[in-house]
Amino acid sequence: MKKRWIAVGLLVALVAAGAVMRIFFPGQLVAWAAKQGIPGTLSEWRDPIQPNRPIAWGQGPANAPEGERPPNIILIVVDDLGVNDLTLNGGGLAGGQVPTPNIDALAREGVNFTSGYAGNATCSPSRAAMMTGRYPTRFGFEFTGIPPAFAATVGHADANGPHPVIFRDDLNVDVIPSQRMGVPASEITIAEALQARGYRTLHLGKWHLGEADDLAPTAQGFDESLGMRAGGGMFLPEDHPDTVNAKLPFDPIDNFLWPNLPYAVQYNNEQRMEPVGHVTDYLTDNAIAAISANKNRPFFLYLAYNAPHTPLQATREDYEALSGISDHTTRVYAAMVRQLDRRIGDLMAHLKREGLDENTLVVFTSDNGGAWYTGIESHNAPYRGWKATFFEGGIRVPLFMRWPGGIAPGTIGQAPGSHLDMFATFAAVAGAAIPSDRAMDSINLLGGIVPGMAAQPRPAPLFWRSGDYRAVRAGDWKLSIGRGSQTAWLFNLAEDPTEQRNLASAQPERVAQLRALIEAQNRDLPPPMWPGLVEAPVRIDVPLNAPWQDGQDWIYWTN
Repeated sequence: MKKRWIAVGLLVALVAAGAVMRIFFPGQLVAWAAKQGIPGTLSEWRDPIQPNRPIAWGQGPANAPEGERPPNIILIVVDDLGVNDLTLNGGGLAGGQVPTPNIDALAREGVNFTSGYAGNATCSPSRAAMMTGRYPTRFGFEFTGIPPAFAATVGHADANGPHPVIFRDDLNVDVIPSQRMGVPASEITIAEALQARGYRTLHLGKWHLGEADDLAPTAQGFDESLGMRAGGGMFLPEDHPDTVNAKLPFDPIDNFLWPNLPYAVQYNNEQRMEPVGHVTDYLTDNAIAAISANKNRPFFLYLAYNAPHTPLQATREDYEALSGISDHTTRVYAAMVRQLDRRIGDLMAHLKREGLDENTLVVFTSDNGGAWYTGIESHNAPYRGWKATFFEGGIRVPLFMRWPGGIAPGTIGQAPGSHLDMFATFAAVAGAAIPSDRAMDSINLLGGIVPGMAAQPRPAPLFWRSGDYRAVRAGDWKLSIGRGSQTAWLFNLAEDPTEQRNLASAQPERVAQLRALIEAQNRDLPPPMWPGLVEAPVRIDVPLNAPWQDGQDWIYWTN
């Protein structure tokens, strides 16, 4: 902390002397300040973090009402989990050394949508899609909300390859405050729709859809909220005796997170405070308490874990249980996944203890694919690509729904399902209204699966967009266009689900047809509410720490 305040004083002195512009370019100055932890220090100065206080969750009725009631809904979203991080399909981390029986059970005891897709290839646009049932680009939410200091840190990282990271200093002056990078109040969230139906609505964990009070969960339909409004936080203090840390010196994102992220949560609009223990445990314990408080009324619980996103911090117990994994980074990450699986098992056991298991729809997904910046190779196997790419590895995610009272175990959802579909699916099971005054992109995924619900075919293809990088899946065909080693990637997913054979040059007419769909989708969309400040090359087949070699496929990701 003393080092941070010395850096703050030096920065102030340079500004006062008028020397900054002669010594640094603006982005370099911001990047230097971020590496000293100045953004985190200033944030804590503006909004001090208080000691923990227990949460008294609002109590529902003492007794359950007579007769049937709509099902409870629990949406569990984990952060940056790859499809191969689970053992469901015979994979798993470190060659299957980290069983995930509790998460796997959600798929086996309900419906597994084997072609589950993220709303986007990065965090907050995916979450905006889940909450609104609309492409976030329909309301200008195109990029993940990040502070300019974060963008500058990434944009001024040391180049490790032939294609530079670009930081758009010229756009920086037009950026809205990062606290206002969120879902506009004019959008209708699924929490608001369920609240109008009489549900108690609860948010725990990561929000990342606007930090300002008027964009926070309690302004967007949630009765109670406990978690992080920003994109993440520390899981434990760095020097905590129970934590095992894995830093990634090759990753500019990691270099920003460690000195700047707080170990803090916020309840409703109250002052930030320290959690208790590892954040994954803290969120689970509070989710269990919130369920008990609301067991006698319908509730919607949005449980958004920030694990296993970086910074990588595992409990010592989970780390020591995986002594067979030799690579330290993989072992810490794997320990975080092990902890997630165990605590989700605790949550499911609690539903049974409270007699709520039969009438609770539990949905599990990840916000996007596994990240290239961990340095771990197998997150998304057998699919190519990572988070921040529109290859299957970046946007194909686990999507499971378990509801003993409505879904037969062992059901397979054959058609593609999307984060967009959370809205219509939850509205259908709850009897809530779907907005009719705007374009909705959501369908009820349980149509044709739950008795009495008619199947609902998807009326249009699925689209993804971030700046000039865009993609569409229409039937079995998928086209991605953008800057990189290729201008177009065309795949027949029925014949080539792992996207090994690019057919763009062999089928120019199909490329033109699918490109026309993308152009038609984008024709009437508004401009982004904030610009993309960083353009970074992401390779498709190797992680960030692998050396650049000729012939590697790569794209430019704008954020």
